[in-house]
Amino acid sequence: MRVLLLGGTAEARALAARLHSGVEVISSLAGRVPDPALPVGPVRIGGFGGVEGLRKWLRDEGIDVVVDATHPFAATITANAASACEELRLPHLVLARPAWEPGDAIMVASDTEAAEIVAHQGFSRVFLTTGRSGVRAFADSDAWFLIRAVTPPDSDVLPRRHQLVLSRGPYNYEGEYVLMREHRIDALVTKNSGGQMTRAKLDAAAALDIPVVMVDRPPLPAGVTTVGSVDEAAEWVANAGQSRHSR
Repeated sequence: MRVLLLGGTAEARALAARLHSGVEVISSLAGRVPDPALPVGPVRIGGFGGVEGLRKWLRDEGIDVVVDATHPFAATITANAASACEELRLPHLVLARPAWEPGDAIMVASDTEAAEIVAHQGFSRVFLTTGRSGVRAFADSDAWFLIRAVTPPDSDVLPRRHQLVLSRGPYNYEGEYVLMREHRIDALVTKNSGGQMTRAKLDAAAALDIPVVMVDRPPLPAGVTTVGSVDEAAEWVANAGQSRHSR
């Protein structure tokens, strides 16, 4: 059985390691991050060319099962995979790590709405952790931003007043607490990515009584099968293999 594992997350790497000895897994990474952490086994890097390109690739490569373990905000590839698998009648699973409980966070639907909240609330020193693609919405803001991203945003989308920190998680509570206190942060803007690798910023913000503006996740395509853990995904793949073998 050949499995396409759409990855780029810690969960995808863990799942690739779990499946490696039992089935043929090809992991796919978008290629937006230089020097990415690579999973066990064969890896392809780059896009597919939309739904049509993905559908052709799946057919040409003889893929039997698709597991989407991409980032919760990778909405385009998730939608494309759902469409391609439906057309080809391929078993398809989305491994979606559980979202964070928002608590007292101000929930918004987009980066643009988050920028509007920052302006409306008069926040002046903002810790912005929405990734390089989320910076553009804040380009015209009057606030000062501590921007953390894995790769640098384009210079023409950066706010006038900012400090850029290039780093990759996981992060710990003590480090996040000191970072926000030393930079006198008065608001944290983040996406509801879920998981433990970057959760510490929420705990540190709560301890420092810093308001949180949180961008909600995009909805998953209708009708997709989802699980929330690597264990459940591995079991689903095993069952898919048994079902295929019995046919």
